[in-house]
Amino acid sequence: MKLLTKNTDYVVRALIVLAMKKEVFVSAREIAKVQNIPYQFLRQILQKLIKEKFVEAKEGVGGGVHLIKDPAKISVLELIEIFQGNVELSDCMFRKKICPNRKTCVLRPEIKNIEKMVIEEFKKITISKLLAKYRSK
Repeated sequence: MKLLTKNTDYVVRALIVLAMKKEVFVSAREIAKVQNIPYQFLRQILQKLIKEKFVEAKEGVGGGVHLIKDPAKISVLELIEIFQGNVELSDCMFRKKICPNRKTCVLRPEIKNIEKMVIEEFKKITISKLLAKYRSK
């Protein structure tokens, strides 16, 4: 089970750079270099962030991307949902079929409770909170 994928890790790191340089446009190459993110992956991530209205893009000299959403309002949960889907610790699926024991499973309600706790914790983690930790290193 992977709770965070590379894409989510990359988007968090890219947004930290953009939050640090909130007032200027930053090139994808600069973000990739600063955060050691593969450039092609980063371009895909930035396209999705543009579509989701987290950033805006500007072409040409002095162009790049610019954060338009308040970093204090960007939660890691929101990023996970955009780049990975819903947080699920167990999908109750086996070979593309719903588990026949789903209704009687005694473990499922416990897993659902853990999911709720994980979701609540990821909601509390924002880009601005991570930026503060990043700067204090």
